[in-house]
Amino acid sequence: MDTGSDLIWTQCKPCQQCFDQPTPVFDPTKSSSFSQLPCSSSLCSALPLSNCGTDGCEYLYTYGNYSSTQSAMATETFTFGEVLVPNIGFGCGEDNEGSGFSQGAGLVRLGRGPLSLVSQLGKPKFSYCLTSIDDSSKTSTLLMGSLASVNNTGGKNSITTTPLIQNPSQPSFYYLSLQGITVGGTALPIKKSTFALNQDGNGGLIIDSGTTITYLEQSAFDLVKKEFISQTKLSVDKSGSTGLDLCFTLPSDASTVEVPKLVFHFDGANMDLLAENYMIADSGMGLMCLAMGGSSGMSIFGNVQQQNMMVVHDLAKETLSFIPTQCNQL
Repeated sequence: MDTGSDLIWTQCKPCQQCFDQPTPVFDPTKSSSFSQLPCSSSLCSALPLSNCGTDGCEYLYTYGNYSSTQSAMATETFTFGEVLVPNIGFGCGEDNEGSGFSQGAGLVRLGRGPLSLVSQLGKPKFSYCLTSIDDSSKTSTLLMGSLASVNNTGGKNSITTTPLIQNPSQPSFYYLSLQGITVGGTALPIKKSTFALNQDGNGGLIIDSGTTITYLEQSAFDLVKKEFISQTKLSVDKSGSTGLDLCFTLPSDASTVEVPKLVFHFDGANMDLLAENYMIADSGMGLMCLAMGGSSGMSIFGNVQQQNMMVVHDLAKETLSFIPTQCNQL
């Protein structure tokens, strides 16, 4: 599930590289409603990179981790509970390469663009609730249409809502106005322009369920890192063994560790995060790491920070709401 892009795709048989995934691989030969899209279709025209093959429209998508998926664009009847929706366009990937597909056999896209599930269903409201990364026994929840209403979450007293911003240069992404960050009791001296969406379409901050950790513009991340080092009474680990930018060495009794509070100040909405939403502890390695990093240009609010929150996108009102929720109990 990914709010950062458009193309819905699944791994199809036969495939050149089938992984040992927990989700089944789709076999189009066993479906009576599968149909490859013609090159003249509007969905084929909406692809950023496509070819006209012998049987119709073909796609190619690549990702930042050097993974890629390609093959036929098709339509199929999708089933949501007991509701059947015909003619949903998706990529039937027979050639999927890279390390990014080891946890599932495809991706559901929830962006603004014409290829996404949200756009194809024509539902202006959707929500998701991501369970903790430490809880593999429960699946996360995705709600569409009227089911995604804030009133259905049971958390009306703790709703925070912020405007969504559109970027014509990146129309698929959901941009938010991040105005500041507080670590502990310290409001960081981040320039107001740091997270601003520039007129040329660069910069800004998006919220993305498909990106694991949060990436902040480098100057802002440097301030966050410096303040966490100042306020966390632990030794900084410099081994680089985790791949994360800031890690601390845990004491023998990790239950006594206290970490500074972290608050993101969005336009009209202060998000006061729990420690599990920004600190990842590994008792085996004896480390505790900040689940954030630096970036150049666009910043990304990732899915670790969204754990155990109902995140409601209302595209009719152009708002995004956060409601603290025990997602494994839904």
